[in-house]
Amino acid sequence: MTGTTKNLDLSSFLVLKLKSYSELLKVRLSFLVAFSSGFGYILGSHGVMDWSIFIAFCVGGFLISGGAITINQILEKDYDKVMKRTMGRPLPTNRVSKLEASIYAATLLFIGFSILFITTNTLTVLISMLSMLLYSFVYTPLKRVGPIAVFVGAIPGALPPLLGWVAATGHISYEALIIFGIQFIWQFPHFWAIAWLADDDYKKAGFKLLPAGGKKDMRTAINIMIYTLFLLPLGLLPAKFGLAGINSAIIATVCGVLFLAQTFSLMRDNSRKSALKIMYGSFLYLPIVQIAYLVDKI
Repeated sequence: MTGTTKNLDLSSFLVLKLKSYSELLKVRLSFLVAFSSGFGYILGSHGVMDWSIFIAFCVGGFLISGGAITINQILEKDYDKVMKRTMGRPLPTNRVSKLEASIYAATLLFIGFSILFITTNTLTVLISMLSMLLYSFVYTPLKRVGPIAVFVGAIPGALPPLLGWVAATGHISYEALIIFGIQFIWQFPHFWAIAWLADDDYKKAGFKLLPAGGKKDMRTAINIMIYTLFLLPLGLLPAKFGLAGINSAIIATVCGVLFLAQTFSLMRDNSRKSALKIMYGSFLYLPIVQIAYLVDKI
């Protein structure tokens, strides 16, 4: 084997490893966590921001999210092997070993928490640790127990904006609870739409996430509709309590009504197509509404 061939083999190996580590991190999901955290930070800063601290905080949140997600994949390696949507992940395909993934997760978490410790405050670090522990070691095993997992998972899923507020202000206030509450309720139609779409795969792994008996039927569709309906009054609270203005309230209401309309289609036909629309609607609802609050505040 020539030196050039060895270099190419080493280069290919490194590229494959980097790609695998990027997959473990779930860049898009971790970015959304950082985005929601940044949203809360900007709202909490009331226009007085240290951009270097803001960027460091978002990077720290991104890394902690990636570490927690990696732990989730380590714990679920055997379950991921049997599901079509996850069998190609780095751990089930042995592109990354459990030891490598564990070292990677520990490194991400150490750097992430260190950044938060240096740039924010103790309360932010403690809540971040709680979020990581709930997601990795409570929500993950509960997925095989029942839909209570969705309630537990919604807590760390909704903590990023609250964390941003706490990082900027140093305390938890009613404003922080409002932005936490919106994202908390949003988690339910979001999770259940995904669970509806992945139900056959989830059953292979023993995951039980759908509510109301765990079936793709009218009862589950009604649950999705009810939680989506709650977003309408919740979306008005930032304007009511001075977090944002009337323009964002109008946008939140319009988005909420459009999101809710999609749930009626699911109630009518219980179809995969309708569940897919709800999932995409959930992906659009949260960033649009959060950006509207930010623009209105600025």
